[in-house]
Amino acid sequence: MAHVHATTPPTVPLDTKGPHGRRLRLVTIIATFGGLLFGYDTGVINGALPYMATDLGLTPFTEGLVTSSLLLGAALGAVAGGRLSDRRGRRKNILMLAVIFLLGTLTCTLAPTTAVMVLGRFVLGLAVGGASVTVPTYLAEVSPTERRGRLVTQNELMIVTGQLLAFTFNAIIGNAFGESGGVWRWMLVIATLPAVVLWFGMLAMPESPRWLASKDRFADALAVLKQVRSAQRAQAELAEVEQLALEDKKSQTGGLRDLGTPWIRRLVLVGVGIAIIQQITGVNSIMYYGTQILKDAGFSADGALTANIANGVISVVATFVGIYLLGKVNRRPMLIVGQIGTTTALLLIGVFSLLLPAGQGRAFVVLALTVTFLAFQQGAISPVTWLMLSEIFPLKLRGLGMGIAGLVLWLTNFAIGLSFPVLVDALHISNTFFIFVVLGIGAITFVAKAVPETRGRSLERLETELHTRFTREPALAGKGA
Repeated sequence: MAHVHATTPPTVPLDTKGPHGRRLRLVTIIATFGGLLFGYDTGVINGALPYMATDLGLTPFTEGLVTSSLLLGAALGAVAGGRLSDRRGRRKNILMLAVIFLLGTLTCTLAPTTAVMVLGRFVLGLAVGGASVTVPTYLAEVSPTERRGRLVTQNELMIVTGQLLAFTFNAIIGNAFGESGGVWRWMLVIATLPAVVLWFGMLAMPESPRWLASKDRFADALAVLKQVRSAQRAQAELAEVEQLALEDKKSQTGGLRDLGTPWIRRLVLVGVGIAIIQQITGVNSIMYYGTQILKDAGFSADGALTANIANGVISVVATFVGIYLLGKVNRRPMLIVGQIGTTTALLLIGVFSLLLPAGQGRAFVVLALTVTFLAFQQGAISPVTWLMLSEIFPLKLRGLGMGIAGLVLWLTNFAIGLSFPVLVDALHISNTFFIFVVLGIGAITFVAKAVPETRGRSLERLETELHTRFTREPALAGKGA
């Protein structure tokens, strides 16, 4: 179906300071509790698994199943969450996800058997996947253009904060009560608190103004914009959103059939490519198996639990740096520099794991390199990935596009989470990381050739530009993705 933008969206004035700024900050904080839960629930398994394995009698296969069942749930949650957020609204979707987070956490905490634990982790995954695509979309749609990068990336900050909290609570509980049975249940149950905060908080938050406009609810969209913008800015921004929403309505169905439109299909392929390259750095081999990697390098069990906190700390610090840089630097160069940094760090981990004898020396070298890896990953690749995915898709298809990209991202994550221990066992850790190095070189090439720049444009202006670009350059995205 043809998609024609007859006119260029109008210019919107910069926003002024006022009470609406405080309201926007509150909206951002509450919504990003979804990111905090995402981070905690994916990070807590890192330290809880050894204790869980003893209590539930896990085998290496069922350990992998407990870890990766969340990732399978997240793949389904991403695509279903994207579709539901297009149909029912971003806010309603986040409210529903808060309830699923709570139910999944309680199921895991009280799990009497491995089967119930796998089920609980799958349910948690549904919420993690849904939050991974809905929260960045919601933040992108309530943010003013000039602050979108920093506000959307605060979700990434909450994700890594959630992971740091998980690593820290794991270390405190593990070192203090490690001899007690069921200690892992206390590690897991903490996640109920942010789930409750998210649900009650979102009750008082507004719906996305751009989603309201896509449903022809322009008066409601203006009312929301007036909460988070100055009055002059709200009126001008609504005119821009309304113009594009009406054009989209004439030319798109807002469903799967639109993937038959060549330029939209190419955009989705680029989105899928961005999702894949975020995962093939091997970041989650470190986030899920960091404790085991550090033990292999030469740390004791308790030492590895404590040293793993360094991975969480650097992730938070690097994300702060990433948020600052996103206001100053274009997205594509950040993505390329991040990929070069992670690929180099993995190459060095592989080399030193081969050359250095086991012991404290190798342990601290590997820890320093995993910290370096995470500095590039969390300071550049991860924040840019979620930000660009929230920006590049057309309004009518934003939830669907994010859902498809999220589905592929979590399936890639699942494949890596499941295969990493097997690869390490078969090839040793060095050769496993060399595989990620080769994949990293391919990722750098993809970004350089296929990924568009998105900084400094409103979502509406960006949609117009990408439509023009991918209509004129039919080969670009098809080859890159």
